[in-house]
Amino acid sequence: MADRKRQQKSVEPVIENRKVRHDYVVGDTLECGIELKGTEIKSVRDAQVSLAEGWIRAEEEPPSLSLHGVHIAEYPPAGVHRQHDPTRTRRLLAHKREIKKFATEARSKGATLVPLKIYFLRGRAKLLIGIGIGKQKGDKRSDIAKRDAKRAIERAMSRRR
Repeated sequence: MADRKRQQKSVEPVIENRKVRHDYVVGDTLECGIELKGTEIKSVRDAQVSLAEGWIRAEEEPPSLSLHGVHIAEYPPAGVHRQHDPTRTRRLLAHKREIKKFATEARSKGATLVPLKIYFLRGRAKLLIGIGIGKQKGDKRSDIAKRDAKRAIERAMSRRR
């Protein structure tokens, strides 16, 4: 019986920020926890989250990470009086040495801490963050050209078979 429970796939959603890969070159990543309120976790489980406008602030003294600009929709069944603020600042949970490392790297010119993905691990919400370095317009165009060329090659190979 226990083996069947372990083998079952999780139906928890994975919320990705696809816009980040277009706008930034992502370097190091870090998995950290999110401090959420009751109605927020229910909205995250329903995949009612927008990471596109989000960014992260890292402080070295005292070491802390905070998530800004991420919209987690209100949870309608909770009623009017128990709702959370959809765009409130949320505290991120990580080790001090990891926070200090990311804070120093984020201080470099052109680097930003960005949220990449929210997912569940053993019932807890986790956030994958990364250090993003902004792309120039030419970089974006060359990425699009490479992706189109790769698609054309794949199409040609599939027709050949």
